[in-house]
Amino acid sequence: MAKILVVDSNKDRGHELETVLQFLEHYVDLIHDDNQIKDKIQGNDRLAMVIVSSEESDVIWKSRVDAIKAQSPSMPIFLIVEESGAKPNIAGYSAKVSGLIDYPFKQSKLTAAINQAVNQVIKKQEQHHFNPNVPPLVGESTVIQRNRYLIEQVAKTDATVLVLGESGTGKEVVARNIHHLSSRRDKPFVPVNCGAIPSDLLESELFGHEKGAFTGAITARQGRFELAQGGTLFLDEIGDMSLQMQVKLLRVLQEKVFERVGSNKSIVADVRIIAATHRNLEERITEGEFREDLFYRLNVFPIEIPALRIRLDDVRLLLKEFVRRMESEGRGNLHITPEAEAILSQYHWPGNVRELVNVVERLFILCPDKPVGVMDLPQKILNSVDSDVVEVEIEREEYEEAQTQSDAPTSLALDENGIDLKQTMTDLEKDLIRQALKESNGIVAQAAKLLNLRRTTLVEKMRKYAM
Repeated sequence: MAKILVVDSNKDRGHELETVLQFLEHYVDLIHDDNQIKDKIQGNDRLAMVIVSSEESDVIWKSRVDAIKAQSPSMPIFLIVEESGAKPNIAGYSAKVSGLIDYPFKQSKLTAAINQAVNQVIKKQEQHHFNPNVPPLVGESTVIQRNRYLIEQVAKTDATVLVLGESGTGKEVVARNIHHLSSRRDKPFVPVNCGAIPSDLLESELFGHEKGAFTGAITARQGRFELAQGGTLFLDEIGDMSLQMQVKLLRVLQEKVFERVGSNKSIVADVRIIAATHRNLEERITEGEFREDLFYRLNVFPIEIPALRIRLDDVRLLLKEFVRRMESEGRGNLHITPEAEAILSQYHWPGNVRELVNVVERLFILCPDKPVGVMDLPQKILNSVDSDVVEVEIEREEYEEAQTQSDAPTSLALDENGIDLKQTMTDLEKDLIRQALKESNGIVAQAAKLLNLRRTTLVEKMRKYAM
């Protein structure tokens, strides 16, 4: 959901574009008067792009572009161009104009322009606040681009965020990026897994305790709320929190104060809350396992992270990112062949991004000195994707390997009349297959081993040569 300013003196076309953009679920501000440009852009840090009409003279649209850049130098600007009209002369303005949008409008081109603008804004934001310790949200799929935009927008506020998604999708990555882009970035980011801490200890873990508050409390101790003062508290797996603790957390969220266990002294909670869960909280409410009032207190700004199987087009980008990270950690070098990448991009990834990271780490261990081929992938992955595709890729790899290893000299010689190379290689291959079959008494499996081929590959060659 991008916020877009449209500047068009043609009111009918402007309203048409406004309708299309709203249908695509974007926020639109439409103006027809150039004098309003300054007021609409000045201080509007949530604006993602400006679309400007260009059918008037070059002087008019250039003055609009200059007025926009004067208020926001990095603002992406796109020009509306009539398909049947004269094209604007953007010479000297190519650095200021991000692209052109044809009229009549086409949804695909509009979406591409908006995605380009949003990514441009986010990349500048990430470069401005770059931190190598904060992993980026990797991917170019529409849903990930949308999530990056939501993260960038909500980071500017102190709103409570609820991150939803299956285990392993990267909910903590989202939380860290929100904190990193926020005004609290210089303060602590404190994560706590509510599902991993026993319910009778979670209160002390969150709020701290005084000396002697319970058996074993030999000293006073700060809780996570105190440790996160001024920063962000990430409550992971909030759906596993007991009802008793939910009541106490709700009070803190409402009143912004808490007390250590064993104390009656109130402490102001200056923290931003980001919660996450893989559970369906509305179902938990129906089952009586989660408080409805707490759900609405947390669900101020939900962000849903898609399962990796829904965005398989991002697998190649994720692979490159994880390989880059592990190489920068000094784990060596890794090259994954395009064929292996193709197989990994078809796998359904039940463990999501976390499973993909584990596979990359395994490949670093198993293939430190050679390219990763299809046969190097875990058998679980090979068994679950299209068997025909796997078979073809494995056979191709084995055939190429056999060809590489087949360096034995032959008695062939090139005479003065030349040679039919294709027919000669065919005859040689047929002859070697006959020898292998003879040597193995006609047992195809044994002949395939002698030729260093898969049995199915040899069978196909025998069919090809009618043997």
